[in-house]
Amino acid sequence: MSASANPGTSVVPKSAGPAPRPPVRRVRLTLSRVDPWSAMKVSFLVAVGLGIATVVMIAVLWMLLSGMGVFDQINSMIEKIIGDADTEFNIMDFVGFGRVVSLSVVLGVVNVLLITAMSTLGAFLYNVCASLVGGLQLTLTDD
Repeated sequence: MSASANPGTSVVPKSAGPAPRPPVRRVRLTLSRVDPWSAMKVSFLVAVGLGIATVVMIAVLWMLLSGMGVFDQINSMIEKIIGDADTEFNIMDFVGFGRVVSLSVVLGVVNVLLITAMSTLGAFLYNVCASLVGGLQLTLTDD
């Protein structure tokens, strides 16, 4: 029926508001197994990235301390403490740039090995625990 057929009634258009949202779906999932090979690969890549970041951070920190004159101040303070003009002390013999960076590279390699091994072992341990208790329960929504 149109509005002109019955003069006493008028057609009111519905407001163009937002469309009603569909109901939120909830999905309950169980993480019952972690592949140790996948955990090893991912942890290796993350550990390599952390190792590179550590080496760069230590190099920048050393340059910052050197630029601020911290090593020179330590040298002068130790010379005052020793008080002997014959004994020559230079802290750069112990904390030179090359020595610090090479030590940080060794530390980074050791960290890569340890993080990779511990993550792989953690995946194996999770699989054993998950087989006993059923795994980790997750609830995901599409909200």
